Amino acid sequence: MPEPVMQVEHLTMHYSTRKGDVHAVDDVTFDLYPGEVLGVVGESGSGKSSVAFTLMRLLPENAHIKSGHIWMDGVDLLTLPEDEIRKYRWKRIAMIFQAAMNTLNPVYKVGDQIIEAMETHGVAYGDEARKRVAELFEMVGLDPALMDRYPHEYSGGMRQRAIIAMALSCDPDVLIADEPTTALDVIVQHRILKELLQLQKRLNMAMVYITHDIAVVAEVSTRIAVMYAGKIVEIGSTEDIFLRPKHRYTEALLKAFPSIHGEKRTLLTIPGELPNLLDPPSGCRFHPRCAYATDICRTREPENRTFNPGHLAACWHPVGEENA
Repeated sequence: MPEPVMQVEHLTMHYSTRKGDVHAVDDVTFDLYPGEVLGVVGESGSGKSSVAFTLMRLLPENAHIKSGHIWMDGVDLLTLPEDEIRKYRWKRIAMIFQAAMNTLNPVYKVGDQIIEAMETHGVAYGDEARKRVAELFEMVGLDPALMDRYPHEYSGGMRQRAIIAMALSCDPDVLIADEPTTALDVIVQHRILKELLQLQKRLNMAMVYITHDIAVVAEVSTRIAVMYAGKIVEIGSTEDIFLRPKHRYTEALLKAFPSIHGEKRTLLTIPGELPNLLDPPSGCRFHPRCAYATDICRTREPENRTFNPGHLAACWHPVGEENA
C-alpha cells in the first residue's frame, strides 16, 4: 500500500449549545490514500458534513475540537494557527460544498473568484491565471466565456461545475465532495458525477465523497465508511460493505434501498430515528433501533473488530454471527 496522503486519528468535535454539547463527531479514525475515493454514507444528521468541515478547519464559533489528529506530511493540521491552515486550504485540501450558490460571491465574476484563490496560494497570476481558469472550465464542461459572468447568470448545474473548477484550481491532494449533486435533477447529477470521477482519476487525487445515497456511493467509491450518530461504525472496501456487511446499521441501510439487480424484495425501514446527540445512548448508539440488541449493546460500547484486511466494524452481534 502507498503512504496515506491524510491520516485522521480519534477525531472528536462537539458543538456547544444552550442545552449542552452536541457530540457531532466522536472518535473518528481513517486513512486516505492517493487516487482512492472514500465514500462516507449515513442518514442525515449522522455527522458526515461535520467531519468534512472539521477536516477543512471551517467550523462555526460554537464548534470545539476536543481531541484527535489530522496528519498531512507529518504535520498535524489541528495544531496549526489560522494563518498557517489557510496555506493548506485549496492548495492541499479542497472542498466542493453542497450549496453552490451560497459558496460563490454574488457581486464578483466567477472567474475572478477562482483567480483570487490561485493568486492567494501562488499557483498562477494575471494572464496565466486566466488561462488556467479557461482550461479548468473546459475540463468541467463549461464554456470559458462564462468566466466573465456573475453567479446569478449560471444555472444550478453550471454553478456546481464552477465550484468543482474552483476546488481543482490549486491541484489539491485531497478533495472533499459534500453531497456535490444535491438539488440537481437526475440527468445533471449523473453528468457531473461522471465528470468528477474522470477528473479525480486523471489527477490521481484522493477524494472523500459524502452522501446519504447508497446507490451513488456504490458507483463512486473504492472504500466506504458508514457513519451513525457521530461515529464510523463500519469501514471497508465497497465490495465488503455491499456483499459482506457486518454492522447491523449497515445491514439495515442496505435493506432500506432498492436495487435493480437480483430478485425483487420488500424494502425495510429502520425503526425510530437518530438519537439526540446532546445525550447519546450508552453502549452502542444504534441499540435503541436494533432488533439484535442485548444487554451488552446497551451498556458497553463495542470496539472495532477486523473481519477482512481493511474491513472493520464495531458491533457486538455482527451480521452472520446470529447464533454465535
